[in-house]
Amino acid sequence: MQIVIASGKGGVGKSTVAASLIYLLKDRYKLIAVDADADAPNLHLLFGVKKWEEEKELTGAKVARIDQDTCIRCGICYERCPYESIKLVDGKYVVNELTCEGCGVCKLVCPVRGTITLEEVRSGVIRKTTTGYGFPLISAQLDVGRPNSGKLVTEEKEWAKKIMYEQELDHMIVDSAAGIGCQVIASVGGADVAILVAEPTPASLSDVKRVYKVVQHFREPAYLIINKADINPGFEGLYEFAEQEGIPILGEIPYDRAIPYSMTMLKPFVEAFPESKASKALKEIAKAVEDEILE
Repeated sequence: MQIVIASGKGGVGKSTVAASLIYLLKDRYKLIAVDADADAPNLHLLFGVKKWEEEKELTGAKVARIDQDTCIRCGICYERCPYESIKLVDGKYVVNELTCEGCGVCKLVCPVRGTITLEEVRSGVIRKTTTGYGFPLISAQLDVGRPNSGKLVTEEKEWAKKIMYEQELDHMIVDSAAGIGCQVIASVGGADVAILVAEPTPASLSDVKRVYKVVQHFREPAYLIINKADINPGFEGLYEFAEQEGIPILGEIPYDRAIPYSMTMLKPFVEAFPESKASKALKEIAKAVEDEILE
């Protein structure tokens, strides 16, 4: 089974919840974890990963290159670049590779054939390791200014599927990025179940509604976890949303000031502070995941 954990809004504790659920389920099920936030991956930090066993580079992004030997300095490429990625530096037109989108306009308008070319560059890297807890983890990291975050996540999941087959694993748990962009769509696509994490605030409610539309697009069942459940007493928006859409609530987690400390310890929260109220709530949620989703 493939489970994706998403939130819409960043900062609601999605990765903390994901790491805790993976930790609590790892002894009963054979799992693989996928960190699908290619922009800012941090799941490996929560499991204390210090080195990677294998890495794969992903190419596919393109940037423009200007041959200075044949360039006639007409400046047409500079004038027409829609992203203002071409600058005049010391009398030469050069491409800023961080902002170049590889659209090809400069190549099209250049009057000297072959002077401007589009060349493939690295989009990012996908990494795999076996954590100290015994389960494999795959993570991706997008290079600065590069597109193809969705493709990176898709390649991560394909690698994870291969490992699942080779090692006869039961489940893949995907920690999605925030938002509803390409990498979130790639995370949700192909999943069997989506677990949504939200906090009781208007901003989180608005964003979880948006990511739920992505889940609906793929016709996947969804469940809801309410994190920091006690920070906004009287806010009923999440409960009303869940009832209206028929989304089961797996549980509520109280706010806990110790959570940042577990991050500095490079441990899942439920391991670092097993007796806290939040950890006890997470254990109940893990049991609900077992009973309602995995069994």
